[in-house]
Amino acid sequence: MAAPVSQPPVAARASTRLLPRSRGLGALPESAPASLRFSVGRRRRAARLEVKASGNVFGNHFQVATYGESHGGGVGCVISGCPPRIPLTEADMQVELDRRRPGQSRITTPRKETDTCKILSGTHEGMTTGTPIHVFVPNTDQRGGDYSEMAKAYRPSHADATYDFKYGVRAVQGGGRSSARETIGRVAAGALAKKILKLKSGVEILAFVSKVHQVVLPEDAVDFETVTMEQIESNIVRCPDPEYAEKMIAAIDKVRIRGDSIGGVVTCIARNVPRGIGSPVFDKLEAELAKAMLSLPASKGFEIGSGFAGTDFTGSEHNDEFYMDEAGNVRTRTNRSGGVQGGISNGEIIYFKVAFKPTATIGKQNTVSREHQDVELLARGRHDPCVVPRAVPMVESMAALVLMDQLMAHIAQCEMFPLNFSLQEPIGMASSASELAPNLS
Repeated sequence: MAAPVSQPPVAARASTRLLPRSRGLGALPESAPASLRFSVGRRRRAARLEVKASGNVFGNHFQVATYGESHGGGVGCVISGCPPRIPLTEADMQVELDRRRPGQSRITTPRKETDTCKILSGTHEGMTTGTPIHVFVPNTDQRGGDYSEMAKAYRPSHADATYDFKYGVRAVQGGGRSSARETIGRVAAGALAKKILKLKSGVEILAFVSKVHQVVLPEDAVDFETVTMEQIESNIVRCPDPEYAEKMIAAIDKVRIRGDSIGGVVTCIARNVPRGIGSPVFDKLEAELAKAMLSLPASKGFEIGSGFAGTDFTGSEHNDEFYMDEAGNVRTRTNRSGGVQGGISNGEIIYFKVAFKPTATIGKQNTVSREHQDVELLARGRHDPCVVPRAVPMVESMAALVLMDQLMAHIAQCEMFPLNFSLQEPIGMASSASELAPNLS
């Protein structure tokens, strides 16, 4: 004789009001938890539905999980899927982190952080082991008291309100998880991705500021073939044209002294990207780049190649005609596609732009309190009057993470078996790979 089926306590039954059944699914409790049970079909066989909504992991093959908050103990990342035997030291990452860190100049936030990184796992004697790489950076210059007003009221156009709407709780100091300090993990991982891309295929990724407020760098002012990191880093705004750099700095100074802020645009280029990178249809290369860039704090727009301006052309004006170069390679005479066609890299320079809004935290503003009262907020704390100079290494890093992830996907799918050499090219080792070769024997 079957054992009697146990019933939940009366109180539990009374508090579990069921929603209407729909399309074969059993009724669900109105206050269903993240992990719940439901029945499917006539037999109502129990199945398990798990809701996963982390939002803190990027990539599928070269995978990066970032963690930490502005005023917590520290920030960092865990990198999974890195190939073994890649030379890697903390100094490799520190170069990029120093470009991102606060307090670099008068046009950035005055917060003083050295952003010194520590690799806690995944390397041995200066080489990657193929296991997860844990990078940690401590926070050392927190001033939680500067955010007492923001604990009570929402900063306009900031994530304060939406974090409350979503989670019902938030870390107030420094914006918590929505702070740009979260990008430290991205930049550390991006430094490694940059290194591997350079070793494997000679890929170079460079970004620079092309607009600050109403100061716009002319399209023909920078030669994508020859621009260098030294030119970009020659001034505090990271614009490779000295004349326009001075105009941009002056525009930032003007709003900085009156406690206001302005936005701008970062242009990014990737040279020597192999043909064939990108995974149609949902993981097209430009789609992955757009997602990566729009995940950055304060980003508001993305365009690749001719972008929105391309809508002003006719097809005969816009198309990039193919031709054979002297080395027998298929090339395009123009590059309005931005190096990507059909979601796949075509071997030309990849270039795109990312728009960043003005910094949300400024002086006195009208807003609403957490108690839903109209109030006036006088924001304190230390903030960038314009985020784009420090966004440059962030954009480069996210581009590197996308290209690294897509490169690994391409090799796994398309180079498992012999290539069709009449149409395809192998992803070969770059000339700079001599640094790596002794470690691969």
